[in-house]
Amino acid sequence: MGDSFTEGMSDALPGGGYRGWADLLAVRLAARHPDFRYANLAVRGKLIGQIADEQVGRAAGMGADLVTLVGGLNDVLRPSCDVARVCALLEESAAKLASGGSQLVLMRSPGRRGPVLERYRGRMEQLFAFIDELAARHGALVVDLFGAEVLSDPRLWADDRLHLTAEGHRRVAEAVWQRLGLPPESDWRATLPPAEPLPWQRRRRADLRFARQHLVPWVGRRLTGRSSGDGRSPKRPDLAPLACEDTP
Repeated sequence: MGDSFTEGMSDALPGGGYRGWADLLAVRLAARHPDFRYANLAVRGKLIGQIADEQVGRAAGMGADLVTLVGGLNDVLRPSCDVARVCALLEESAAKLASGGSQLVLMRSPGRRGPVLERYRGRMEQLFAFIDELAARHGALVVDLFGAEVLSDPRLWADDRLHLTAEGHRRVAEAVWQRLGLPPESDWRATLPPAEPLPWQRRRRADLRFARQHLVPWVGRRLTGRSSGDGRSPKRPDLAPLACEDTP
């Protein structure tokens, strides 16, 4: 459950849609469990109140053995945010999900280096500290992506600077896999090779392209109260086996 992070945006599939860390993790779990079924209720742009209203009850009713809940970051990255309310909604959601016997997985979401992260770092750290408390109360597992230096590397983020690349999603899937106590297949915290410095002109062109293609539309949605997830339905609304086209 969650927003674009769990929906898996940026790694586009040839037939449409996206493949993110949750999809990659599901494929690996399915290989170990023949009767494995998977649902993905996450929708891009959702705030924690929407996740609580639209996804939590539905997920709780599925009776799944494993549930991931990642939300709240879209809230704290907005200019105006009631962090106490965000935490309260997370508390209600976690309590409802854990009461059904599911193993709940929470996350400290990753953050890309840059001024936006620094501006809201205090809120993010407040949110993540609460997530640790929440996990202790409900027996949830916490995957600390925020503390992994490599996941702040701009090379693991797509051109929109909001969503992970395919390699970023692969590392998150591996992080969750290991947190579940399964045998490691790679070092998801491994640093990338040193980056070659880009000429000033190329950096400025990239900044202008980002502003035109991503930042301006994002600001426009904020000003008009719209969301990239408006009118969208979850890509996997029900627990179902994985089809051949779901595998990498």
